[in-house]
Amino acid sequence: MDLMQKLEILADAAKYDVACTSSGVQRSAQRGQLGSARAAGCCHSFTPDGRCISLLKVLMTNVCIYDCAYCANRRSNERERCTFTPRELADLTMEFYRRNYIEGLFLSSGVLRTPDYTTELMIRTLEILRFQYRFNGYIHAKTVPGTAPELIDRLASLADRLSVNLELPSQESLALLAPQKSRQDILSPMKRIAECSQASKEERALARRRTTVYAGHTNTACLKRRGYAPAGQSTQLIVGATPESDLHILNLTAALYRNVSLKRVFFSAYLPVNRDKRLPDTDAVQLDREHRLYQADWLLRFYRFDVTELIDDAHPFLETDIDPKANWALNHLDLFPVEVNTAPYETLLRVPGIGVRGAKLIVGARRTAMLRADDLRKLGIAYKRARYFLTCNGVWGGAGCTFSRESLHAKLASPIDGGAHGRRADRPIPGQLSLFGNDDEASASQTVGYTTGRSPRLGANGEAPASQAELGGKPAGQLRASPPLPSLPRSA
Repeated sequence: MDLMQKLEILADAAKYDVACTSSGVQRSAQRGQLGSARAAGCCHSFTPDGRCISLLKVLMTNVCIYDCAYCANRRSNERERCTFTPRELADLTMEFYRRNYIEGLFLSSGVLRTPDYTTELMIRTLEILRFQYRFNGYIHAKTVPGTAPELIDRLASLADRLSVNLELPSQESLALLAPQKSRQDILSPMKRIAECSQASKEERALARRRTTVYAGHTNTACLKRRGYAPAGQSTQLIVGATPESDLHILNLTAALYRNVSLKRVFFSAYLPVNRDKRLPDTDAVQLDREHRLYQADWLLRFYRFDVTELIDDAHPFLETDIDPKANWALNHLDLFPVEVNTAPYETLLRVPGIGVRGAKLIVGARRTAMLRADDLRKLGIAYKRARYFLTCNGVWGGAGCTFSRESLHAKLASPIDGGAHGRRADRPIPGQLSLFGNDDEASASQTVGYTTGRSPRLGANGEAPASQAELGGKPAGQLRASPPLPSLPRSA
C-alpha cells in the first residue's frame, strides 16, 4: 500500500476523535527550527461531516486490539487496515508543512499490539519531527490508556498537548460498551499529566528567576524549554450512546476541570457507525444536544456559572430550543430587567446576548456616556436577545411581548431575523474543506486537496475568490493547482 492510500484511510479514520483544538500555547519561532506554536497559530479545516479539525489530523494506525462497540475501528469490523511507520508520518508532516498545508499535527491511534508499543511508535515519530527536522510547531498527541508512566512522560516532553479520551460518562457504560478498557487506566494518566505539568511549570518559573537560560541545540535543552505538555490536556465524551443525563455529564465535566486541570472537555454526538445490540437503535445524531452541552461548558468556564444553576434533578436534560444561559434567565426573571448603565459586571455577564468581551466594553463605555440601544449595537452586543433582560436609561426594549416566561421563551426560541445586511443564511454554501476533494472538479484541480485556510488567496469559506472585488480590490495573481506529492522514503 502506498503512502497516499495510507493517508486517505488513516485521515478519514481520525475524524471521529474531536478532542482537538487550536494550540493554546505561546511559543514563537526560534532560530534554527521550523514553525511556531502561537495561541492562534494552528490552522483549522473541516471534515465532510462539518467538524472543525486541526491539520494534519491522522491516526498512527487503525489496527486495534480492542472491540469497543461504538468505534469504527473496532477489531471485529471488516475494513482496510494500515499503519504508518514513524519515518513515513514524520516525512509526510514536514512535506505538508513546507507546502503551506498545515501548521500543526494531531496524532491519535488505534491500539497496535499493546498500549506501550503504540505509544513507542508515536514517540519515535515525534522525535524525528522535533530533533531531526527541528520542527517547533504545535503537536497534539493522543495518550493510549494503559501506557506505562515513563512513556507518557516521554510523550509529554515532545508534544504540546495530550488528550486522554474518557469516551463514556460512567463506569457502567464503559463496562458495557468497552469492557477491555478500565476507568482506572484512563484516570491515572490524567492525574499524572496534571501533576507533572504543574510541577514542570513551577520548576521552569523558578529556573527563570534564578538563572539565565541560554538557547542550546541539544535534545535535552529543547525538552526543557518546551516543558511537560505546556498546553495541558483535554478529553472527549460521547453523548447519546448511553443513557446518562446532561446533569451527569456536566457534573463529570466540572469535576474534571477541578480535579485534573483539564483545558477542554469535548463532546461528541454519537454516530451510529456499527450494528450492535448494546447501542441505541436509532440513526439520529444528537447534534442539538451536543451544541447545548458546549454552551453549558462555556458558561462553566468563562461566565462563573455552577452546574446547579443550569440544570437540576427535576430537569436533568438541557433545553434544546433555547440556550442554557437564556433558560437560566427565564428561570430567574425576578432578577431582570437590569439597568445597563448601573448593573455590575457580574450581573451583565448573566444577561443573554452579552458576553465577556461585551460586558467589559459596557463597563468601560458607560464611564463617559449614558448608553442607549444604538450604543449597545455599536459595541457589538446581541441586542435582539439582550433587550428583553435590560433597560437603557430606564427604557425597556422588549416591545411586542409581555415580561413573562411564556412570552419571552417564545421570542428567544424563534429564529432570529438578521436583517438584510449580510445574512449568511441567504448565501449558498459551497461546501466545507476536507483533506480530500469531494467532487471531480476539486480532485482534478487539487486546489482544495489539503488547504487549511492559511493561504491569503482563499475566501472566508476556503473557496478561491472569483474576482478581485472579493479580495478587496487587490491583485490576486493566478491560482494554480498544487503539484502532486512526491514519493517519500519509507524507511522504518
